Amino acid sequence: MENQELESNESRNTGGRTKKVFTEGLHLFFYLVIVILSTFLIMHFIGQRTQVYGQSMENTLSNQDSLIVDKISYHFAKPHRFDIVVFPVDDKKNIYYIKRIIGLPGETVQIIDGKIYINNKLLKEDYGKEVIAIDREGLAAQPVMLGKGDYFVLGDNRNHSMDSRDPEVGNISKSSIIGKAWVRVWPLKKFGFLNH
Repeated sequence: MENQELESNESRNTGGRTKKVFTEGLHLFFYLVIVILSTFLIMHFIGQRTQVYGQSMENTLSNQDSLIVDKISYHFAKPHRFDIVVFPVDDKKNIYYIKRIIGLPGETVQIIDGKIYINNKLLKEDYGKEVIAIDREGLAAQPVMLGKGDYFVLGDNRNHSMDSRDPEVGNISKSSIIGKAWVRVWPLKKFGFLNH
């Protein structure tokens, strides 16, 4: 009789443990699904990871830097001068440029003797790695008038950047901007928010 009671208690304990393990496993699975779904939604609608290729944004960004791009801010606010933005190249899939906004809608941009002028006034900024060479003034050697919703962008490495000075890029529209480069996540020693 005693043995039967012991066996009955053991089977009850085993059944209880199995149920507890199953319940905990179900909770863990549920949390994993929520985390994966949240990550997907955040990366698809709010942020996007992108990587820098080339030297056009040096010294601010370097080749192989990994960034998180804020895709939501510009739905509520206009881009500002000096924001670092990401936009597609000729609507090719997965090929994007990363440049800094210099000219805003309605402004006139011109480069004279390697210096940037906005509405005939010298732009005070120190993002450029070097003075713009005369042969790199491109379209901006003449006044460039920006239409409503148009932006003029430059790479920080001004003499080694394909940007709004080039006819293949030209002015970019707000609707073509994917988002604002927000955080550098790699390399870890440079981790942090980007200076705009």
